[in-house]
Amino acid sequence: ELIKFRTMTDQRDTKGRLLSDSQRLTRFGHFLRAFSLDELPELFNVMRGEMSLVGPRPLLMRYLKRYSPEQARRHNVLPGITGWAQINGRNVLSWEDKFKFDVWYVDHWSFRLDLKILWLTIWKVITREGISQPGHATAEEFMGSSHSDQPSDKPPSTD
Repeated sequence: ELIKFRTMTDQRDTKGRLLSDSQRLTRFGHFLRAFSLDELPELFNVMRGEMSLVGPRPLLMRYLKRYSPEQARRHNVLPGITGWAQINGRNVLSWEDKFKFDVWYVDHWSFRLDLKILWLTIWKVITREGISQPGHATAEEFMGSSHSDQPSDKPPSTD
């Protein structure tokens, strides 16, 4: 079980659909997310051995059946509080690009790479870069991939 702060409400419209992320984000949640403090409770998951400091970010369980076989390789390592995708664009990236960064990390993992990611994470938090997708408080829901994924030895481009 992932330990997290509750930063959003479950407010729904008159038809019972969840309101947009930006409408459900609480003031306290906005503050926590602005400074990436909403991830701090996950340190307990790290201490319990369920997560790592660095690795692909854990995603919702309902996404599992939507992964392509290549994207599913992100689960070959423990999930992390921060990762290669987070320092290369975070929530500004498309889902396909996030998964490419995650799989690249799985294929190129090293202690040195983890140190680099930790250092760059500190920088990203200080500069508050890439926290939200335009029009979203976090990221849009992953609905599955529209094209096939091919493994690559090169890090994905952030262009």
